[in-house]
Amino acid sequence: QVQLVESGGGLVQAGGSLRLSCAASGRTFIRYAMGWFRQAPGKEREFVAAINWAGTTYHANSVKGRFTISRDNAKNTAYLQMNSLKPEDTAVYFCAARFGDTLFVISDEYGSWGQGTQVTVSS
Repeated sequence: QVQLVESGGGLVQAGGSLRLSCAASGRTFIRYAMGWFRQAPGKEREFVAAINWAGTTYHANSVKGRFTISRDNAKNTAYLQMNSLKPEDTAVYFCAARFGDTLFVISDEYGSWGQGTQVTVSS
């Protein structure tokens, strides 16, 4: 199993930036893919971005060009750099991990989840 802990959320004005971190521990000697999802109150969980061990990435159209997922395998940490934030980006952001290289956009494909970190974008 892989244990995940997110950090870096907070309150930011529209147009600002935040950098989320996801620290992994446990079976990190096995190659795994990581993803970011978000969920706003009353809405379904939404895929944001994913990255595999080799660094291949995929970003949702809603964040493409504004958000960038990355990882540092030596530190067992994934990141989500969020620029040009909009009020509609407000949500709880969750980090997830799965063993394998496929970049799934379906939450059920991920076996490990962090506790979530709140991101609030004000106008």
